[in-house]
Amino acid sequence: MLDDLAASGLLDETLIVVTGEFGRTPKISMLPGASLPGRDHWAPVYSAVFAGGGVRGGQVIGRSDKQAALPVTRSYRPEDLGATIYHALGVDGAAEVRDTLGRPLRLNGGEPIAALFSGAAV
Repeated sequence: MLDDLAASGLLDETLIVVTGEFGRTPKISMLPGASLPGRDHWAPVYSAVFAGGGVRGGQVIGRSDKQAALPVTRSYRPEDLGATIYHALGVDGAAEVRDTLGRPLRLNGGEPIAALFSGAAV
């Protein structure tokens, strides 16, 4: 898909994001009630892949400890992923929107992952 988007000239204006909301436990364990060992959900460390849409390719941003249990560099929250997508779309993530009752809500509370666009991984 990336090759096709690049060949058609659409990669720069198309942001591809592949992510999940959690990683997996660093150690294989027997979970309560399970008949086989496995790995459970693990929120502290998870992965995301970004391509196109102004993202500078070929980078790895962030690092976990030896056990892949905890981040050892700056960590990013799901809100930051949302803010990054809004940024790529040219939408101010701090913009205020109104719900159906007219109550003000901030569109997003995260910060864009600037290193994706600058190549200055932190």
